[in-house]
Amino acid sequence: MIATVPARPVPLSRGDHKTLGLAALGGALEIYDFIIFVFFALTLSQLFFPPQMPEWLRLLQSFGIFVTGYLARPLGGILMAHFADHLGRKKVFSLSILMMALPCLLIGVMPTYAQIGYFAPLILLVLRILQGAAVGGEVPSAWVFVAEHAPPGRRGYALGFLQAGLTFGYLLGALMATALAQLFTAQEILDYAWRFPFLLGGVFGVLGVWLRRWLSETPVFLALRERRDQMVEFPLRTVLREHRASLLPAVILTCVLTSAVVVLVVITPTLMQQRFGMTASQSFALSSVGIVFLNIGCVLAGLLVDRVGAWRTLMLYSLLLPLGIGLLYCSLIGGWAWPGAAYALAGLACGVVGVVPSVMVGLFPAAVRVSGISFTYNIAYALWASITPLLLIALTPWSPWVCVGYCVIMGGVGLVTAIGYGLKAPASGDAVHALS
Repeated sequence: MIATVPARPVPLSRGDHKTLGLAALGGALEIYDFIIFVFFALTLSQLFFPPQMPEWLRLLQSFGIFVTGYLARPLGGILMAHFADHLGRKKVFSLSILMMALPCLLIGVMPTYAQIGYFAPLILLVLRILQGAAVGGEVPSAWVFVAEHAPPGRRGYALGFLQAGLTFGYLLGALMATALAQLFTAQEILDYAWRFPFLLGGVFGVLGVWLRRWLSETPVFLALRERRDQMVEFPLRTVLREHRASLLPAVILTCVLTSAVVVLVVITPTLMQQRFGMTASQSFALSSVGIVFLNIGCVLAGLLVDRVGAWRTLMLYSLLLPLGIGLLYCSLIGGWAWPGAAYALAGLACGVVGVVPSVMVGLFPAAVRVSGISFTYNIAYALWASITPLLLIALTPWSPWVCVGYCVIMGGVGLVTAIGYGLKAPASGDAVHALS
């Protein structure tokens, strides 16, 4: 076994900053392509389903198609992870963004229910499945790519910065939705303007593919390729046979990360319109504030990981998650004068999104790292992100505090996991650059 990295941080070089910046920007463009759907869920529910359907049922079916993209993540992620562990991180890292952009472009030009009837939601469903497969390969590959490029002692910051880049894709979607709500009337958006964000997503995809041409393969994978004895023929089988102890914490922490994203980015903007009577432009603007501070929170969390370790940082942010979401819903339910400030604090408190990747990349050795992360992350994310939005939307009419209670539970789960597994982890918590 090759020695683990030293404890003292190594400064990031110009090349490291370039790699990190290109990886984060490309990820932001890909996440935009995936998430823009949810910002127009209400509009798409009117365009792709029969008009005689009740509004709540159309919205539920529209979210159902959205979460189907999550269900497709495991298959795409597992297949792409296999090739990432065999052929290299960079190749799969570049392919995923192309697979995301083309369906986004096609959504922007496809006919609606009024033109082709039930074929419209069926085609939309197929395109979302393709996008889900693409994002299933993107996120685990991105984590491993950045972690294996990061200098010793800087992994937390690098992964926090990457997560900020990925969540910046959410911000791009929110800003696009806000701009359309300001520039066009509701009827104009229904008539034609809804297509613009998806068409722009296709352009973003081409840009992302071009940007990733300038990335280099990770030194860890290059070392593995030179040492053929370290390569694994079927990485996933090795994960299931030899690394079962890492599967449960990886699944649990994925669910915690998913919960923060779903509540802050996916559910709350829709509830602000449906439950709290805000206009589309108001809800999009507030969610943009929350996402900006989520970006900041991911970077701050990453810096803390490098100072005190990933598991200790996870303990802290597991406590902050329900506190931040609780404050946000107190402001919404109580009608406070500054909901933007509450949304900003909630975004900072959701910095667990920037902590979990640092834990995940340390759970699996290099030869099976992408496969191990992809298997656990995508299956857990697919199930959790599919069930959670539908469940929270269905339960919110019963109580406006449902999202807060849900985050209290998930924060407790994260805290117990961090305490239980963190005590068993190596003191350094960073064996990313070791080959075994």
